[in-house]
Amino acid sequence: MSVALPETGHYVPVQTRSERFRSVNHAEFPEVTGREVDWKFTPVDRLRALIDGELDGSPYEVTHPEVAGTWVGWVDRDDARIGTAGIPEDRASANAYGTFQRALHIAIEQDAAAPLTVTRDSLGTGPRAGHVLITAAPRSKGLVVLDSRGDAQLAENVELLVGEGADLTVVSVQEWAEDGIHLASHFARVERDARLKHIVVSLGGSIVRVNPAAHLAGQGAEAELLGLYFADAGQHLEQQVYVNHDAPQTVSRVTYKGALNGEGAHTVWIGDVLIGRAAVGTDSYEQNRNLVLSEGTRADSIPNLEIETGDIAGAGHASATGRFDDEHLFYLQARGIPEDEARRLVVLGFLIEVVQRIGEPELEARLTSALEAELEAAR
Repeated sequence: MSVALPETGHYVPVQTRSERFRSVNHAEFPEVTGREVDWKFTPVDRLRALIDGELDGSPYEVTHPEVAGTWVGWVDRDDARIGTAGIPEDRASANAYGTFQRALHIAIEQDAAAPLTVTRDSLGTGPRAGHVLITAAPRSKGLVVLDSRGDAQLAENVELLVGEGADLTVVSVQEWAEDGIHLASHFARVERDARLKHIVVSLGGSIVRVNPAAHLAGQGAEAELLGLYFADAGQHLEQQVYVNHDAPQTVSRVTYKGALNGEGAHTVWIGDVLIGRAAVGTDSYEQNRNLVLSEGTRADSIPNLEIETGDIAGAGHASATGRFDDEHLFYLQARGIPEDEARRLVVLGFLIEVVQRIGEPELEARLTSALEAELEAAR
């Protein structure tokens, strides 16, 4: 996004993350050229249908188990809660916002009796818009898995409202078909003494761009944002993460880890953390780690940190991209483990940290198997 300087008419990029333009109106955003700060790493020419095209905003089929303490259904777009977690910051998000007819509402009404998995696997190949609203009532606790598979050309917004004292875990799994395209903006508002664990797992699809933003709006709010991705040849996996500390004694931890294998595999991670003037006592740390498994890949990793008050507990960021640790390989091979198996163990050990933080054994086992299949194909 950029703004015009009145005295010159020239455009300059917005440097402060919180000052980006926001609107629910698609026409109010400038045309996307691919030079904008929030689009410069993205293959925008392959996304025109979702950025500017006509989208099908009708409800789609979902499946889910019946879980006590939860509710899943569709609500009208004029529901008062819609738009309260956040509104679009880019043209594709605004296109989806202006097009969806009804929002999929996933509610944690009290302590959920079990994890709730909502599956969508029949979206088809036509350009589509979606809106998901996930709410956690005050002092409730639950785990929601938004499980996405099959064909898709989807632009959507996902809102998370975490009530006071609530403890919500949301796992967004992207295992789309090989040519699937998915652009998603996630907006979370975390109230006083509430806790959010947000996990993005991107394995399938041609282009997958999931951008989560967490607004720590109440004193004592906490957010843990985790991500896991594995990019194959020609695959583009992107995530732009934003944490806004807007209240005292808030805590955030951001950890994204990914692997790349094959010609043209491309991953993008941009991490923005803003510690506002009112956010005294904040404790924040973000990191991104990438493991390169072959030639011809590219990993873009950019951590950013803005601090507007000096009265904080701590803040930091880190980013690293590299190949195998030869010492780990040597250690395993010295104990009789063949090189291929040693490589598999090193990569799996690198990625499995995020999987083990989910807290849902069945999903953890499924994702571990999916990673093992990715590694087997990479041999």
